[in-house]
Amino acid sequence: MKNIIYLSIVFSIIACNGNGQIKQTNIKSTSTMSNKIEKTDEDWKKVLNPEQFNVLREKGTEIPYSGKYYLHKEKGVYVCAACGNELFKSDTKFDAGCGWPSFSDVIDPSKVVYTKDKSLGMTRTEITCAKCGGHLGHVFDDGPAPTGLRYCINSVSIEFKK
Repeated sequence: MKNIIYLSIVFSIIACNGNGQIKQTNIKSTSTMSNKIEKTDEDWKKVLNPEQFNVLREKGTEIPYSGKYYLHKEKGVYVCAACGNELFKSDTKFDAGCGWPSFSDVIDPSKVVYTKDKSLGMTRTEITCAKCGGHLGHVFDDGPAPTGLRYCINSVSIEFKK
């Protein structure tokens, strides 16, 4: 069963990028957050549910089309589920058809850290929360104008505030 879920995620990631070409963006991290949160895995397990822990701390991925924010349309702000760091405004959210919530921009570039990710046999740009280091998802250069970016985010890694 785990292999089927894994393959489903891999094929969804490839399908989200059209012809299977996954490009790394050329974004450079500008994070200067001074109020960083550092906890042990045991401390994180006390405040995160098992699915959140898997995604945020172990760099897992939720099953595509399963997240609570995939089709969410309310107006407000999306924050890191682990630490409350404000990440995305709802007016930058769009339906990329890839199975995960997608945003065209972050509230502030200092709120996230960009890292080259070569897992799953491809090169992508991972984004993590600059405040707590939680894995959020990946950013691609196939989004709408004006940024041309698509921040593909796991629903379990974020919370919504009206």
